[in-house]
Amino acid sequence: MSKRDTMVHLLAGGCGGTVGAILTCPLEVVKTRLQSSSLSFYVSGVHLSTVNGTSVARMSPPGPLHFLKLILEKEGPRSLFRGLGPNLIGVAPSRAIYFAAYSTAKEKLNGVLEPDSTQVHMVSAGMAGFTAITTTNPIWLIKTRLQLDARNRGERRMSALDCMRRVYRREGLRGFYRGMSASYAGISETVIHFVIYESIKRRLLEAKMPQNMEEEEEVPKVASDFVGMMLAAATSKTCATTVAYPHEVIRTRLREEGTKYKSFFQTLRTVPKEEGYAALYRGLTTHLVRQIPNTAITMCTYELVVYLLSG
Repeated sequence: MSKRDTMVHLLAGGCGGTVGAILTCPLEVVKTRLQSSSLSFYVSGVHLSTVNGTSVARMSPPGPLHFLKLILEKEGPRSLFRGLGPNLIGVAPSRAIYFAAYSTAKEKLNGVLEPDSTQVHMVSAGMAGFTAITTTNPIWLIKTRLQLDARNRGERRMSALDCMRRVYRREGLRGFYRGMSASYAGISETVIHFVIYESIKRRLLEAKMPQNMEEEEEVPKVASDFVGMMLAAATSKTCATTVAYPHEVIRTRLREEGTKYKSFFQTLRTVPKEEGYAALYRGLTTHLVRQIPNTAITMCTYELVVYLLSG
């Protein structure tokens, strides 16, 4: 892969991630709050604060729409965009690094393994996920802390810089890498997603390609092709997220300030023991509602930018 091709994939990945992050930020905030071990509910003017797992198990969290309404009433519309700054700072380089690493790894592995095989897609996705996670974890920790920082209307909100100082002062440099083990476990979601996505994408291209056309020839893309890619991305991400979702909850718990959760497996044991296995899927509906359009937008934007710049 030439330097120009790498830059194309870097730019395309960054553009796709940025567009998706902006459009789906409110759902990201709701999802993170639902995943947290400490939920503050305002029901009929009564503030119910739950901190330990036992009380959470007795109280069913509100649905995504009801929780969205509670945030709007108590904290105002601005709270739905908490963490957007770090998200925008992180999503462009994260997606850029990811897609560039994925494309580079796939090209290298195509020369070693069967070209565009399931093995190539799995290993490429895993290597790309590991690279992106290791590089950008501190940004995502700050984003999660800001999203969990619930303040009433009119109260001074913690800024990203305040959060960074707070983490460094209380936890040191290691504090910025909390939750990274859960993110590594989440590579399985990325692998499943890309394997299914590439398979559907290949079948769509094969269905469109005329029988008398050589495989090396490139078929011009039209609007319907990008709609197909969005549907492929949405389908693959839904399957992958449903299978691997518990790592999302575990990662949020590990990133909470002053958390009792210390490691991936300790959290995996503790959450079901104290709150039941359903707690490992808390916020899944909101996550799917956010992630499906976000992934579709990201992948479609990525494919479109690559197509335009490569043409």
